[in-house]
Amino acid sequence: LPLLLLLLLLSTSEIFAICAFATCGGYHGLLQVKVDCADRRQNNLSINIDFSYPFRLQQVHFKAPLCEAKRNEILFLDGDFSSSAQFFVVVGVFAFLYSLLATVVYVFYQNKYLKNNRGPLDFVVTMIFSVMWLISSCCWAKALSDIKTATNPTQVLLLISACRAHENRCTATQGPLWSRLNTSAVFGFVNVVLWVGNIWFVFKETGWYKTGQRYPTRSASGKRASEMRQRLYSESSFDQPEESFGPQPSRQDSFNQSRGEYGQKVHKQSSFNHPSSFQYE
Repeated sequence: LPLLLLLLLLSTSEIFAICAFATCGGYHGLLQVKVDCADRRQNNLSINIDFSYPFRLQQVHFKAPLCEAKRNEILFLDGDFSSSAQFFVVVGVFAFLYSLLATVVYVFYQNKYLKNNRGPLDFVVTMIFSVMWLISSCCWAKALSDIKTATNPTQVLLLISACRAHENRCTATQGPLWSRLNTSAVFGFVNVVLWVGNIWFVFKETGWYKTGQRYPTRSASGKRASEMRQRLYSESSFDQPEESFGPQPSRQDSFNQSRGEYGQKVHKQSSFNHPSSFQYE
């Protein structure tokens, strides 16, 4: 039963690992703003800002119009969140590969796995992946919050020179959809729960757990019961000779009994010698 539960958790971990790195690595966001100049020279100008994984926003550039002249300026977004995003995706990919490999070993090579005692190694690797999932999920959640701030339409409009002038009108017509990235962060923390749950079932497959089951420690109540049984046995063993053999005679009685037997012997000897002397006379 523990092995079946472990296989079930590994299969679930594979699915959620794929969902985690796929929703993060395949993201593509679009932000669209519109600039209306006050002098009506350039009106209804739409600006499309595209960004995607690995979220190196400082390399994302777009062209914005200058209302004072018929030319454009090139602007860049702020922030580089590639390290957190790539770390999250790499942990997800390696966790998926390890879960797949562990499932194959448990199903097809279980006897060899138990014979070579690979349980402790699997236990250590499971703990490492649990910690890595926790760290990467926290880092990615923080990076996602910063990405939302950097791509906020209000923040982006402040970068455009024409939008900083009060006479011009700038609006955001379309914002990025965050449901996919939010789901990836949720999948990350779900993987943390799954891998922490795997720790217990992997530990039961190691020799450490089996050794503890083979030599269980007695509880305090068990020790007290054992001491009580020994005490009762000792008392019964002490009382048994007196009941079996009855009261023992004292030294004085033994001495009197021996003296009486000696007197009887002397009397018999004297009786034997008396008739012989009478016959000679």
